[in-house]
Amino acid sequence: MIGTVFRSEDVPAEDRFEYWRELMDRTIAPSDISSEYAADFWAEQRLLKLGPVTVWPASFLPMRFRRNAKLIRQSDPEEHHLTLLLGGSLGLDHAGRTDLYQPRDLWVTDTSRPYDVRPPDGAGRRAVAGVGVEFPKALLPVPPDRARELLGRRLSGQEGTGALLSGFLTGLHQESDSLQPSDAPRLGRVLLDLLAAWSAQVLDTEAGLPPETRHRAMTERIRAFVRQNLHDPELTPPVIAAAHHISLSYLHRLFQEEKSGETVAAWIRAQRLEGARRDLSDPALHGTPIHAVAARWGLPRGSGFTRVFRTAYGISPKEYRFQAPATAE
Repeated sequence: MIGTVFRSEDVPAEDRFEYWRELMDRTIAPSDISSEYAADFWAEQRLLKLGPVTVWPASFLPMRFRRNAKLIRQSDPEEHHLTLLLGGSLGLDHAGRTDLYQPRDLWVTDTSRPYDVRPPDGAGRRAVAGVGVEFPKALLPVPPDRARELLGRRLSGQEGTGALLSGFLTGLHQESDSLQPSDAPRLGRVLLDLLAAWSAQVLDTEAGLPPETRHRAMTERIRAFVRQNLHDPELTPPVIAAAHHISLSYLHRLFQEEKSGETVAAWIRAQRLEGARRDLSDPALHGTPIHAVAARWGLPRGSGFTRVFRTAYGISPKEYRFQAPATAE
């Protein structure tokens, strides 16, 4: 597992909101934080340190974050803050823009400029959920005058590189229990590349990105595409290359440059086998025939699936399903 977890119920009720405020001051740039629900507060947060990047999936009762000129003079970490909203809604005043954000929207703020993040009128007690990202402004390969064009804009997390960035952030949260501390630096580099590629797409400055950033962003885009299409038995390297308008040789080169050195086909097979393994260990799917599990993940049926499964896990699918209740994580 990577990251630390905060749950308000672990703190005495009378101290919860003040504890949360102190936690937020350590996580983001110091802000004036208030809530109508301070007396009966609830919040959860996971804090992930990925090298120079901090990611913090969180859910909390409606509150207001205000950062003014005085707070900026007192402390300015010189960072950008990215928010991916997943539940509820929030209003933002920042850099001369005012907007209301809904689930799957993205926005960027600058710690050197005032902001006001607040629940909309009539929000009630409905919790807000999202993922926050803090990263040094100097690490975004965009000229400062162009980076200012991002601030306070309501941007989509459902299309293009925005969807890829959103998927990566939600995946980090979902998989954080299975990730190891040694994964953190690599994940931080991938996230910075995705942030760079996303901002360049929004600002139409993709040609100015370093080649290695473009390559890593493309690799992550391909991996996301593969994960979404693992059920398709026709998903092959030529199909993947064509879908991304790149040559087959370039696709292979992208994977060869990865630290693992795994081929495209081997990585696809490993993802499919891992999906099948999870299904075989799921009690809710115990009645699903093994050949149907294999077909669901685009794997060969019958003896072909048994052979590749045994090669990967040292046991047949049938034997694994029988032992899974005792061995599954």
